[in-house]
Amino acid sequence: MAEVINLRTAKKQAARNAARSQADANAAKFGRTKAERELEKARAEKAARALDAHKRDTE
Repeated sequence: MAEVINLRTAKKQAARNAARSQADANAAKFGRTKAERELEKARAEKAARALDAHKRDTE
């Protein structure tokens, strides 16, 4: 004989699992640590300084 389950509880648990999987997907897609963000910012600033240093003055 099959196990009796509460459908309301099963529905809520399925919704929680779906939300958790969506959150994990978003974290993998968008989530970065503070150190990663700062490193990317520092690299972008260094690249901008290097580009500005190689520009010629045309006056």
